[in-house]
Amino acid sequence: MHTLFLAPTGFGGGLNSISLGLIRALESAGLKVGFFKPIAQPFPVDQGRERSCILVERTLNLTSPEPLPLEQVERQLADGEIDLLLEDVVSRFQQVAVGKDVVIVEGMVPTRESNYTQRINTQLAKSLDAEVILIAAQGSDSLKRLAERIEIQAQLYGGAKDPKVLGVILNKVKTEEGLPAFVDSLKQHLPLLGSADFQLLGAIPFSEELNALRTRDIAELLGAQVLNAGEADQRRVNKIVLCARAVPNTVQLLRSGVLVVTPGDRDDIILAASLASLNGEKLAGLLLCSDFAPDPRILELCKAALDGGLPVMTVETNSYDTANNLFGLNKETPADDIERATRVTDFIAKHLHPEFLHTRCSVPRGELRMSPAAFRYQLVKRAQDANKRIVLPEGNEPRTIRAAAICQERGIARCVLLAKPEEVQQVAREQGITLPASLEILDPDSIANRYVEPMCEMRKAKGLTPDDAREQLKDTVVLGTMMLALDEVDGLVSGAVHTTANTIRPALQLIKTAPGYSLVSSVFFMLLPDQVLVYGDCAVNPNPSATELAEIALQSAESAVALGVNPRVAMISYSTGSSGSGAEVEKVAEATRIAQERAPDLPIDGPLQYDAASVLSVGRQKAPNSKVAGQATVFIFPDLNTGNTTYKAVQRNANCLSVGPMLQGLAKPVNDLSRGALVDDIVFTIALTALQAANQKG
Repeated sequence: MHTLFLAPTGFGGGLNSISLGLIRALESAGLKVGFFKPIAQPFPVDQGRERSCILVERTLNLTSPEPLPLEQVERQLADGEIDLLLEDVVSRFQQVAVGKDVVIVEGMVPTRESNYTQRINTQLAKSLDAEVILIAAQGSDSLKRLAERIEIQAQLYGGAKDPKVLGVILNKVKTEEGLPAFVDSLKQHLPLLGSADFQLLGAIPFSEELNALRTRDIAELLGAQVLNAGEADQRRVNKIVLCARAVPNTVQLLRSGVLVVTPGDRDDIILAASLASLNGEKLAGLLLCSDFAPDPRILELCKAALDGGLPVMTVETNSYDTANNLFGLNKETPADDIERATRVTDFIAKHLHPEFLHTRCSVPRGELRMSPAAFRYQLVKRAQDANKRIVLPEGNEPRTIRAAAICQERGIARCVLLAKPEEVQQVAREQGITLPASLEILDPDSIANRYVEPMCEMRKAKGLTPDDAREQLKDTVVLGTMMLALDEVDGLVSGAVHTTANTIRPALQLIKTAPGYSLVSSVFFMLLPDQVLVYGDCAVNPNPSATELAEIALQSAESAVALGVNPRVAMISYSTGSSGSGAEVEKVAEATRIAQERAPDLPIDGPLQYDAASVLSVGRQKAPNSKVAGQATVFIFPDLNTGNTTYKAVQRNANCLSVGPMLQGLAKPVNDLSRGALVDDIVFTIALTALQAANQKG
């Protein structure tokens, strides 16, 4: 499925009109097309649903989810909740994408009131892993300035040579030399136009007729008082004439489609317009200004013209201000003007060049990149569907309590806090946390005894006595692990105040490793700006052997698949291929060989330096025959020192969210937190744990 993001390069580009025409062109080519407007941008006169969605629905019979309200978006941006905003967008997009070959996504139009639209558009395109089409109109710009504007906008999405930046559609082209000559002139300033890297996908000439508002629209936009509606719903304003001259010099201007603007006391102009109307000229209407009410006797004399459909309106502003207001009107297609919308749709579709898009959209896209917003959305959605019970041994820790409340409220998991209820309630009061009524809080002292006998049975080979068991069960991590071992809960999350060893040791003693694995390792899901990468092992094994490193690679690839990331595994070293030597390089090379033998169908390569694994141009240079170099999604580090340092450097300097560590290799899901974990980190780790539980048991 392809996603085409329409990104306007400035004001007045006719974005929704392009959406309509593009949908029609692609549907005519036999593709199943969907439409999505992520964020509403209502005009001041709009009420109710988003205009773009209404026009697409009424003109093309395509329904789409409601866009996010602009007020909500601006509030979330002000509160720093861009991640939640993008997750909501991805959720709504998923509703549209089902069963479609291509989805047209309409970006935000820049306005004088909002200086954030370009930033939001780039985030939207990345979150939806979309291919980008720029929408440009020349307006009052020179060709040089138009070309510069297109190039600047292309750079925001990765540059004109980025494979996701498909090209540009030129709209409202005003030229006396013809479209081909106009395009040739523009190419002198924008050589990339029409190249294989950056396509000209259409050039739509300006049409005054298609830009014409109905007389009724003019009245509504001006707030005019309608004295005679006549055919205001049908007649269109193709030209505006401000009548200040004598009647003989005005007669030749009174033609069909003309809106006559004159002061209300110009009886001669009113009579002349009425006579022209009776002679068959379907004037767009009479707009009487300067707050002069027309003489009722004159209107009575013009009754035949009024009954024949001549619209008459009046406004309080003087001639000059009325003219300014008229020429400053927004001429976008009103939501209920389906006749105009249909003609615009057909006109634009005729001037697009859909062959390139049809060819591209008819072929399934290669591997889609998992964007951070899509990862978070899918993680939460799948955790909600799993409905797992997760125990949190650090039940009186403030961040853990808040995370548990969030998870319970959002249905991410059924959380169990191990703590005295009065302690949890006191922390909640102090922190301003609302505890959901369904949130389960268990007093460890009241339940520990029932786990003594089962724990002694599990560890009888080690000679565990009941007294020793009671002592160990005072540790809530051990208590929670016993609950997991007995299948009373589906997973465990700890580490906000405990070390990794405190979390893992009871799991190794009571849960054991999964079949086929001999060690426990970890991965972080690194939510970079435009994709999600998997890093392992950055939390558990200090210096794994080649065999252990191979096992970590296979575990990490499985974890990537479980979370929707297509695994291409890079075994990281300070050397690429055979360019370097030394025991550490040889260990990575041997680990790669073992992993390849155990999973021959898994794309895995090494040793690879980090830049050779992650940057396509470097990968092609250093490892030209590799299926992994330059496009790795899973990075396996040779030791804990390298892995932990790298993940923290990337997390902090790239300002990205890292989800994890997620432990892998255990028979049941136990996950460790960083002691510096934020509430969001804990929420996502709980969701990961729930998803692990669902995968292991289903």
